[in-house]
Amino acid sequence: MTTAFESPGRRGDGQLAPRQAKPSETAPLPLGRPRLISIDEILHARPQQPLATTRGRGWKGVTVDVHRPYFGCSEKYAGLDHHLIGYCPSGSARLVQTRDGTVHSGTISAGTSYIMPAGCDSTWEGDSGHSVRMRVPPSLVVLAAEQLGRESVPVDIRNVFLARDPVIERLAQCLVAEINMAAHPAQVLVVDSISAALAAHMLRSYNAFEATETAHDSPLGKLEVARLTEFIEDNLDRPICLEDLAAVVNVSRFHFSRLFKRTIGVTAISFVEQCRIRRAKSLIADTALPLAEIALATGFADQSHFTKRFQRHVGCTPAVFAREQARRRTAQRPNRSGVSNKSQT
Repeated sequence: MTTAFESPGRRGDGQLAPRQAKPSETAPLPLGRPRLISIDEILHARPQQPLATTRGRGWKGVTVDVHRPYFGCSEKYAGLDHHLIGYCPSGSARLVQTRDGTVHSGTISAGTSYIMPAGCDSTWEGDSGHSVRMRVPPSLVVLAAEQLGRESVPVDIRNVFLARDPVIERLAQCLVAEINMAAHPAQVLVVDSISAALAAHMLRSYNAFEATETAHDSPLGKLEVARLTEFIEDNLDRPICLEDLAAVVNVSRFHFSRLFKRTIGVTAISFVEQCRIRRAKSLIADTALPLAEIALATGFADQSHFTKRFQRHVGCTPAVFAREQARRRTAQRPNRSGVSNKSQT
């Protein structure tokens, strides 16, 4: 049986083998308890290296390793300093899992998951199927609790040997899709959002301490709504994100989203877009700016995007709206006798 606690050296056959890590690499535990294995160390402690990984990409949040199937595994590990979520994207494998003295024998098949909380010692016997292993720092779950206003609720992630969880499945698929995509600056934001969603889901569905329902928060006040509206109107020519708006009223972005919709009746992003369209209509009616310039002045990525969103809100394209406004101006313009064209009809 392979016993893995530390990072590896090289064996004579070229395969990775365990080596003793420096005591300073992880925080000390109480006397008599084994040191927990970090996210970095577990990569080398396992006998199989991943086919693909998020490591080295500069992404924050959840660390993802994708492993190929292998057979006849016999492995033993000390507890991890992070939560582990395993997801099987395809195939099946018979596996015996033991955690903290509890034994579970079952088939890990496509679409199923398991959850191993931080601190659990574990053994794995049998076959290891195709797996996506998502490593979640406990601090990420704690942060989700704070952002949801539930920091007073204890967090104790449950040990789950086998589950079919559609939320975990979709989020795992999204993370694997990002690994397979070409590098792009937007990936940092995408992965950060998926990581936050996964942490929030763990808190909601796998916390042993069920949170009691808290009283509904008071809606935003008139002054806060006025400050938000002023901020939006002053910044329509640039991207506006939830963090920007939440900072105006000094709450977390998750808390802000609930408060805003409860107060205004629409999401903050929808409200911002309504403000953009309203400004665009005003510019079309009152200025001679080209539509491409109006698109940029109201924060749209380009004229094509502007046209699609404008038509969705107004019911016609900006060009049609501009022609209608031009006809109205012509109809209302006084002729040489000082009488408007409209009054002669």
